[in-house]
Amino acid sequence: MAIASLSRFTVPLASDQSASAQGMLMPKLKFRFRVMFENFGTSTPTTELTKQVSEAARPNVTFDDQTIAVYNSTIHYAGRPKWAAITVKLRDDVTGSVSKLVGEQMQKQFDFFEQSSAASGGDYKFLMRIEMLDGGNGAHAPNVLETWECYGCYVQGANYNALGYGGQELLTIDLAIQPDNCIQTSGGATAPLGRNVGTAATAAGAR
Repeated sequence: MAIASLSRFTVPLASDQSASAQGMLMPKLKFRFRVMFENFGTSTPTTELTKQVSEAARPNVTFDDQTIAVYNSTIHYAGRPKWAAITVKLRDDVTGSVSKLVGEQMQKQFDFFEQSSAASGGDYKFLMRIEMLDGGNGAHAPNVLETWECYGCYVQGANYNALGYGGQELLTIDLAIQPDNCIQTSGGATAPLGRNVGTAATAAGAR
């Protein structure tokens, strides 16, 4: 049947690596997501933040590149991991719910009126959870395809953006959120993979 040709919409691989008629897996869609916050600001609940998120980046990690100079070459090895700030855009609603929560979080980090800072990072840090969904809603609850939990977060920057008579766009508050650590708790390598203990500075790579 002609419909059988749809199973060929894929990349051909050796028969011992993949079925010849495997087809293509459905990719995640970037607009099916939600972002939740715990211990953000002082007011509860923080669900209005979740409803007003318009854009959110996923975590981005890099390892500092370190080197060992040897006879005629250079060996590279991974240094400490570093998580980049995560950008979250929030629609600034007419009730002020979003700007109030953002203002509360900023005040937790630094009291701008009294010019007084928090005693420790634990006094203001929060958890942010980013979930990829499958499109379910209403009577059909969505399935979570992927979860990122970002720990030790604080607001590194808050941009309340410019006003102008020439445009018609909605107003947003753009946050740069800096986490201490991010863990993919579902939809990825969630379990510890074990630890290889070797002695060589370079190799083809272990599994």
